Amino acid sequence: MRRREFITLVGGATAWPLMAGAEPAPQIIGFLGAPSSASYVKNVAALRQGLKEAGYVEGTNVTIEYRWADGQYDRLPALASELVERRVAVIVTIGGAPSVVAAKNATSTIPIVFTMTADPVQLGLVASLNRPGGNITGIAILGVALEAKRLEILHELVPAAKIIGVLVNPKNPQVQIQTNELAAASRTAGQEIIQLKASNNLEIDAAFEALADRGVGAVIIGQDTFFTSQPAQFAALARRYAIPAISPWREHVTAGILMSYGASITEGYRQAGVYAGRVLKGEKPANLPIVQPTKFEMVINLKTAKALGLTVPPSLLAQADEVIE
Repeated sequence: MRRREFITLVGGATAWPLMAGAEPAPQIIGFLGAPSSASYVKNVAALRQGLKEAGYVEGTNVTIEYRWADGQYDRLPALASELVERRVAVIVTIGGAPSVVAAKNATSTIPIVFTMTADPVQLGLVASLNRPGGNITGIAILGVALEAKRLEILHELVPAAKIIGVLVNPKNPQVQIQTNELAAASRTAGQEIIQLKASNNLEIDAAFEALADRGVGAVIIGQDTFFTSQPAQFAALARRYAIPAISPWREHVTAGILMSYGASITEGYRQAGVYAGRVLKGEKPANLPIVQPTKFEMVINLKTAKALGLTVPPSLLAQADEVIE
């Protein structure tokens, strides 16, 4: 016969253990997001889908504690510490390097599953892509590594543009990697790069005005979580100053900029949900290889091209996954 255990409470009262067959309490996932919740609704839905595929449904057998920084990266360390104090089973970070760096600094024991666009090995977050080691694994969309490809596409579409503007967020840990990628690519193409920095809406406005004053022929919107959430602003500025612009995200193109090239962000979040579920089932982050995209999407807005007086080469149209007319 199984021995029953009793817990003696203050004052001598006795609490009985749970009855056999009682449902276990849902596990808790800590969710650390650098952007605002409003801008990432579709991506959070993809994360929930991945969790469901792994056997976890929010509100049934898993609870998610959400923490959003609303684009203010300096809030992330405190939010990460809150999740650690809640003793969550795993922390899922979205919004790139700033979120995962904050989580890493907050705990070396709670498993962390990230989504980010930079190379996690270059940033010193994991030992290798195949065997991350430590308590961190995740999805590396590798958007930063595509900056040179975006420059190449712009050169094909706007060959007369000898001066290219690049907008980066100085608060992003991967900004130097972005700069290095583009500097090397621009030397090969014989183009001049003008880099401007912005970390809020007013600075984005000022950056576009400065780029227009300096006569840039096109603009690359750098990979950054805060930039992701501002499609309408970028589209309006590119239209106001009649500047061809390329970004990593199709959402910017549907809002009105010229084109995008990058991996599917929503697919990355779905995979992050699957990985979080695997960790909840007992797998170690150290042994889960970093997932990398195998497909990249090009989206072109022909209405914007026409407004800019540009003719999109047939070679680019043939490569496009989506054309907005």
